[in-house]
Amino acid sequence: MKGLRLAKGWSLDALAARCYLSPSTLSRIETGHRRIALDQLVPLAKALGTTLDQLVEPTADEDVVIRPEPEHQPGITTWLLSREHSHDGTTVAKMRITPERSMADVGMSVHPGREWFTVLSGTVSLVLGERTILVHEGQAAEFSTMVPHRVGAHEGPVEILTILDHGGERAHMHLPGAIG
Repeated sequence: MKGLRLAKGWSLDALAARCYLSPSTLSRIETGHRRIALDQLVPLAKALGTTLDQLVEPTADEDVVIRPEPEHQPGITTWLLSREHSHDGTTVAKMRITPERSMADVGMSVHPGREWFTVLSGTVSLVLGERTILVHEGQAAEFSTMVPHRVGAHEGPVEILTILDHGGERAHMHLPGAIG
């Protein structure tokens, strides 16, 4: 709450006037000496221009660092780099794909949404419908996932950083064969 208030450049008095609470009550809430009552949440969220979820979201330091654990499947290793239930509806992951994951064995995927990835090392073979596109190290690709697609390694291992929306996360992160 204090961060939101300060980001707007407001004093405790300025916020108090907007949400009809006393400055001393707000000060005690900000310092953790008083809990926010349920009837105070809505006026505070409205005054700060935020949602109830964001207002009560934990801000402890342990929430800052993500320690990804690799998930191995034949020919692909995935490191989840974002929280499982992110507020913005996206999933970020690093993937290492090896030629062991044959493009012939990976079915084409179709689902609502968009996908984006950048190639950290190697070359990606991206199949979009009838086209095969080589995406080289340092390049990125973004595409509609309503086009049948699959991603594989071209002539050696490849590492990518990918951002998936909820549809892509459901389609690729929890199924054998992972991304497209």
